[in-house]
Formats: sequence, C-alpha cells, structure tokens
Amino acid sequence: MLLEPLQYLFGGLSGILVGFTLGLVGGGGSILAVPLMVYLVGVPNPHIAIGTSALAVAVNAAANLLPHARSGTVKWRCAGLYAAAGIIGAWLGSSLGKAFDGEKLLFLFALLMLVVGGLMLKGRDAIGNPAVRLNRENAPAIGGFGAATGLFSGFFGIGGGFLIVPGLIASTGMPMLNAVGSSLVAVAAFGLTTSLNYASSGLIDWPLAAVFIAGGILGGLGGALGARRLSARKGLLNTLFAALIFAVAGYMLWQSSAAFRG
Repeated sequence: MLLEPLQYLFGGLSGILVGFTLGLVGGGGSILAVPLMVYLVGVPNPHIAIGTSALAVAVNAAANLLPHARSGTVKWRCAGLYAAAGIIGAWLGSSLGKAFDGEKLLFLFALLMLVVGGLMLKGRDAIGNPAVRLNRENAPAIGGFGAATGLFSGFFGIGGGFLIVPGLIASTGMPMLNAVGSSLVAVAAFGLTTSLNYASSGLIDWPLAAVFIAGGILGGLGGALGARRLSARKGLLNTLFAALIFAVAGYMLWQSSAAFRG
C-alpha cells in the first residue's frame, strides 16, 4: 500500500503523540495508535492500521524495556512465563482479528477504549511484594492471565499494557513498579506475534511503521521528561488522558456504528 507523503508525515506526528503519552502517563498510551492511523493518517484498511500499529508498539515497548532492565525492576522469570503463554493467545487473537470485519472491529475497539479510560481513572496504590518470584503456586495463574491478555492483545492489535500490568499484579502480587517494567516484555512479545501474523497476510505498511516508530521514540523522550517534571500531578494527567480516550472512543463509535446497522 502506497500512501501520500503527507500521510507519512501524519504517521510520524502520530508516533510522537503516542510516544509522548506513553512516556507521560505510562500504560494505555498505545491504545491511540490504531485510531490515529485510521482517522488522522487515513489508512483505508483497518486491518493494515492494526498490523502496522502492532509492530510499532512492539518496537517501542522493547526500547522502553531497556531502562527498566538497567534499574533492575523487571521480574524476568514471571514476565517470561506470562509472555510465553500470551504468545499463543496473541497468535490466535490476531488470526481471529484478521478474519473479522474491519469496521466492526473498530467498533469493538472503541468499546475497549472506554474500558481503558475507566482503568486510567482507577488508582493503583497496592504496595505488593517486591521479593516475589516464579514458583509452582503462582505459575498456573501467571500462565492463565498471560494467555487471556495475549488473546485480547492479538485480536485488537494493541500493546495491552493496561491489561498486562493488573494481570501480573493479580497473578503474582508484585509491586506496581515491577509490574510496569515486567509488562513490557509481554507487550513486545504480543505486538511482535501479532505483527508477524498480519505481515504474513501482507497487512503491514512498512514505511508507515518506520516513521511511526521513529516518532514514538522521539515522543517518548519528551514524555519521560514531562513525567519527571509533572510527577506531582500524575493523577491529573491520568484524568486528562482518560478524558481524551473517552472523546476518541466516542468519535470511533459514531463513525463505525454504521457497520452494525448495515
């Protein structure tokens, strides 16, 4: 698929916006990737928008994983089992997503965004156990949560961090700090699995993915800087971002509801 130069410019700007929101407020920012590609960039095929955004999210998650790994906040064994179980779910979910009507998929995506907005407003203040590790007791729960969130991630072509973080906390009892860092292993794995599945069907725009990824890295640096300066207003930032998600979801529901009427 060949887009106009202006569309690739919008793709880079969209990447900057997604990267900035990820750096500023954390999990949930990548949920904007698909609607930006469809409604701002103007990608005509929703499946190409989903496949391309999945690749971009995977690469950006891998890049963001590095500082967490250096700081020692990643629980590698728990994250590895979670990701391994979720890869199966992500492949199955992405296969189902490719076979689903594109416009109806966007409608369901908008409903998912409403859930994400609600989670952004919910506080996550549990302390957790920083010494948690993979064992026989928590392994089944980790694998189960991983498979379930991988299925959702693959079906919608999203990073799924807003589901993975609470999934890791629920299945292991690890603190939020460890869950955020560990979740990036699964986000990268799920995104890569989904993008490979879509790529096998020719549903990725590689130049668009490249400019989106470059923009995401640039925006992420600015978002991280802003997060440090505005750390005292984290609650306000989450509220504003949730409001943005609700607005975008409302627009998507309005645009795609005709698919169900027709």
